Amino acid sequence: MNTEHETGAAATKDLPLKGIRVVEMSHMVMGPTCGMILGDLGADVIKVEPPRGDGTRRLLGTGAGFFRTFNRNKRSVTLDMDSEEGIAALQKLVDSADVFIENFKPGRMKALGIDYDSVRTRNPKVIYVSHKGFLKGPYEKRLALDEVVQMMAGLAYMTGPVGRPLRAGSSVNDIMGGMFGAIGVLAALYQRRDSGEGKEVQSALFENCVLLSAQHMQQYAVTGEPAAPMPARISAWAVYDVFELAGGEQMFIAATGDTQWRALCEVIERSDLLADERLQTNNQRVIAREWLLQTLRETFVHFEGRTLGPELERRGIPFAPISKPEELFDDPHLKASGGMARLTLEDGSQTDMPLLPISIDGQRLQPRRPIAGIGEHTHEIMREFGYSDAQIDVFSKEGLKQAS
Repeated sequence: MNTEHETGAAATKDLPLKGIRVVEMSHMVMGPTCGMILGDLGADVIKVEPPRGDGTRRLLGTGAGFFRTFNRNKRSVTLDMDSEEGIAALQKLVDSADVFIENFKPGRMKALGIDYDSVRTRNPKVIYVSHKGFLKGPYEKRLALDEVVQMMAGLAYMTGPVGRPLRAGSSVNDIMGGMFGAIGVLAALYQRRDSGEGKEVQSALFENCVLLSAQHMQQYAVTGEPAAPMPARISAWAVYDVFELAGGEQMFIAATGDTQWRALCEVIERSDLLADERLQTNNQRVIAREWLLQTLRETFVHFEGRTLGPELERRGIPFAPISKPEELFDDPHLKASGGMARLTLEDGSQTDMPLLPISIDGQRLQPRRPIAGIGEHTHEIMREFGYSDAQIDVFSKEGLKQAS
């Protein structure tokens, strides 16, 4: 695990997006995820915040970890969007970008003079990526949240018990929507090498969630039977469930083929099940699933996870302990494989942070910058456009003066 940040040219010299400037004007999760991915890949990501900072910094409860999770490898500029000077400075900044990211409600960018048509006229090479609730169509003006689209697109129905739709336990559409925005950016950058022109990229929560439900749509198309919610599903495999072990510990265990079934019976010393004529094939075991799972539960309760897990792994049987998010800080695989790195926060403290789930030539993409303080890089960046420090103070802090 890395213990400190790399800085300077050495940290970015071999990264794919070195030399690409990204201006990000977004908040919450979807837009910041897109910017984080591009920043991890080596782009210079400039995050535009209001004078008091992105409101995501101050969220509590389930949002308390949003900002630090999705805003590494970025520089911060504060601009007052209620002043003419601030808007003019924003336009200059966006016009200098290879990529512009936004995720505000429809119409907000046009009011600031940085909608796609306006920016493209001044900067035809710009790749302009918008993250919205919906792509073009009847719903496009609706406001959306991750939970809203999970309800609309079948994911909540598939996750909860019958009659009790339940959202997934993470911001899956926001995160994946940002990822698809980044994929669109990478494709547009590739095409720009030949055309010399940018593109407008759009990514949306609803269409993202529909893709997550596509397998269930096609299950219906193939079988004619509606897909049942996961808690009520008819499993294709007999042994594919969560079992309670000794001491109340839980473990997911699966046996998806005859070889795994044979190995499982040997591990738990149930030769009687292996010899049972009613359980010789997977389909037979699916038919007998109700009583089979009950007898397996009566067996598993006598095993401890610390001894059962290694034996299941040795025999090639799929299994998983039921982990809580906070337990992942100590996950031996993440620690040993370099799947987490030390991230310095804006107050100087540090935390272990999961990295993007990819490696390039065996190397993981690391944090190169601490989480930026509010407006930490405003003067550094805006001087590039010929502004004096006094001018920068006016359009970067005006909102603070008016509020005080």
